[in-house]
Amino acid sequence: MARTPSTMLPLGTQMPEFILPNTESTMINSKELPLQKGYLVAFICNHCPFVIHIQDKMTEVFKSIQGLGIYTCAISSNDVVNYPDDSPEKMKEAHQKIGYTFDYLYDETQDTAKQFNAACTPEFYLFDDQKKLVYRGQFDGSRPGNDIEVSGIDLMSTAKQLIANQPISENQLPSLGCNIKWK
Repeated sequence: MARTPSTMLPLGTQMPEFILPNTESTMINSKELPLQKGYLVAFICNHCPFVIHIQDKMTEVFKSIQGLGIYTCAISSNDVVNYPDDSPEKMKEAHQKIGYTFDYLYDETQDTAKQFNAACTPEFYLFDDQKKLVYRGQFDGSRPGNDIEVSGIDLMSTAKQLIANQPISENQLPSLGCNIKWK
C-alpha cells in the first residue's frame, strides 16, 4: 500500500465546481447545493485500507458534521477498470452496507479530483458558507497499524470552529493514504 500525503490545496481556494452522479444516479451540481453553514468534500474509495481503517468513525463524524448544518459528500475518482471494487455498483453497495448518510459521488473522468488537486484517499476539504477553503488535511492521526485510536478529532474540531465562527488554525496536517488510482 502506497503511503501518499495530500497536496494541501491553498487555504482560501474557492470550491471547485462539479456535476457528478451519486449512488442513486442523481446528478449533484455543486453550484446548486442549498445554502449551508459549510461544505465538506472528501475523496475516498471502497478498497483503500486507510479508508477502511476509519470508515465506521468517518460515517459517525460525517453524520455529526451534517447535524451542524454542513453539506457533506464523498467522491470516488479511482480508475475502475483496474480497480473494479471502486465501481459505481460497488459504491452503491458500500453506501447501503456501511450506512452512509451523505452523497457518495462517482468522478468517472477524474476531472473533479484534478480540480481539487486531490492526491490520496482519504482526503478532506472543508469550505465555509462562501465555499472558501478553511481546512484540508487529515481526519485524525490514526493510520493502519499505528495504534492511535480513530477519533476524527482534526476534522470534527475544525467543523465546530467553523460553525462557532472561531479562528481556524492554518497549521494543518496533511492526510495520508493510498494514491488516487489515475487512468
